[in-house]
Amino acid sequence: MSGGPDSPAGKPVHVAIIMDGNGRWATARGLPRAAGHRAGVEALRATVRNAGELGVQYLTVYAFSSENWSRPQAEVSDLMGLLKLFIRRDLADLHRNGVKVRIIGARNNLQPDIRKLLEEAEHLTRANSALNLVIAFNYGARDEIVRAAQRLAADAAAGRIDPETISTVDFAGLLDTGDIPDPDLLIRTGGDMRLSNFLLWQAAYTEFVFLSCLWPDFSRSHLADALATFRVRERRFGGLSPAGMAS
Repeated sequence: MSGGPDSPAGKPVHVAIIMDGNGRWATARGLPRAAGHRAGVEALRATVRNAGELGVQYLTVYAFSSENWSRPQAEVSDLMGLLKLFIRRDLADLHRNGVKVRIIGARNNLQPDIRKLLEEAEHLTRANSALNLVIAFNYGARDEIVRAAQRLAADAAAGRIDPETISTVDFAGLLDTGDIPDPDLLIRTGGDMRLSNFLLWQAAYTEFVFLSCLWPDFSRSHLADALATFRVRERRFGGLSPAGMAS
């Protein structure tokens, strides 16, 4: 984790973003929701570039939740098409700029062509180190936690581990983000103030910034302002500030 107890937070190593508001952005302009999602992809493309330039090492974006499958089929199809377009059009640029792509979320129920694209993105960029772009796709934090618990339960039932020795470190290592540092800062656009089943375990001590701007309007200045807000936060990780200890 960046920063530390009783000290200013400094620069966040890992920034997570809930990209909310595409549909409302389109509706406000009399456009179909698909137009909002296309504009959201453009905002994502710019944010990846800006995050790298601003010194962020890990950027995790909530691209498609496990609950999003319940949306109208036409909208889901549009979103899948945009994912394919983003990977096919931008993967070469991401690779050329040293971006390492990582996908978190369940894959067992994905269509083979989607799963192949995700694996291709990870394979091509696996040796890159300029920016780690973590895409949460078909992701739900509760599902992630259950999958980790199932693996531990199977190991315990097979006698490979003693349940009494399981630690939080052991559990975290079995999450989709097992080798990724917890997010220092989580930004949500769109005005809502909730996690929406995103990184529930990992966000235990994350700093939150909620913005009223809709995702397609998210700019470099929004990101820079959120980073500046983070830098003046006091991160105590469950401890006391010096003032609190003296009182």
